Parts: sequence; C-alpha cells; structure tokens
Amino acid sequence: MTPGNPVGSEIMEKYGNQVRLRVCGLCWQADSLLMVNHSQLTKGDFWAPPGGGIEFGQSAPEALAREFLEETSIYITPGRQLFTCEFLSPPLHAVELFFEALYERGNPNIGIDPESTPNNQIIKEVRYLDFHAIMSIPVAERHGIFRLVKTADDLKKLTGFYRI
Repeated sequence: MTPGNPVGSEIMEKYGNQVRLRVCGLCWQADSLLMVNHSQLTKGDFWAPPGGGIEFGQSAPEALAREFLEETSIYITPGRQLFTCEFLSPPLHAVELFFEALYERGNPNIGIDPESTPNNQIIKEVRYLDFHAIMSIPVAERHGIFRLVKTADDLKKLTGFYRI
C-alpha cells in the first residue's frame, strides 16, 4: 500500500477504518524475489511480495502458506519471522508480519484473491523479479519495504519494526 493513492471502492469497503493483520513472505530464487502485481491498490500497478490477511483461528505461518498457494500456486514452508511493517494512511491501517518463505514446489501462476469477487480480481501477474527490476518500478507502485533498502542483501538483513 502506498500513501496518497486512491484504492478501489471494494477494497475500501472491506478494509477501511479498521486494523488489518497481514502476513507476507519473501521467497527468493538467488537474488530474485517472488512478487505479485495487484490492480486497484494504487492509480497504477502495485508490486509486493505475496501475502494477505490472517483468518480467525489461523496461525500466521498457516496463513502465509495459504496465501502463497492462493495468490501464486506455489507451495512454501514458512520460515522464521523476519520483520514487521506498519502501514497507516487513513482510512487504511495494516500491520504486516514478514516471514521467510521457503520454496517447496510449483510454478508461479496468477492465482486468486478470495476476498475479491470473481469479476473483480486484483492479481494481474506473478513472477520472480531480480532486485534491479524491483527497484526500477516507480516508488508509488511497489511495497513500502523497498524504500528501506538499496540491495537484495539489505532486504535479507532487515529485522525489527518499520513504519512505511
């Protein structure tokens, strides 16, 4: 999510004016990171690591594995918790727990967002991007964690809590 950019009305209805707890995973292939391109979150595209909301009664690692499969068709094993980000741009507020996502099997494919209606899916593309390609994406169209780093190694070393 990026401050100052309008989001779709369906997203605002579901997530506006409440705190949303999310999980996100960093799934590396050498220095390329698995990324999902979303529509309706900004004026243009929005690229972010796979992830989504934790459902009631579900552990964070379970939610991460489910989200990866839903969004990317990839099976992962959740690894260690890496860092936490908070996004606060009223009316949106999200706390994101970032984990290692260890690849098991599958090929990146455009999945679904079960929280969106069938005729209004937001996932446009799923693929591994090298870090140079990620950093070439306009700042407003990539996840805020990429404002905190300059290299893939910097991202791999993030720990702690960040407001983005």
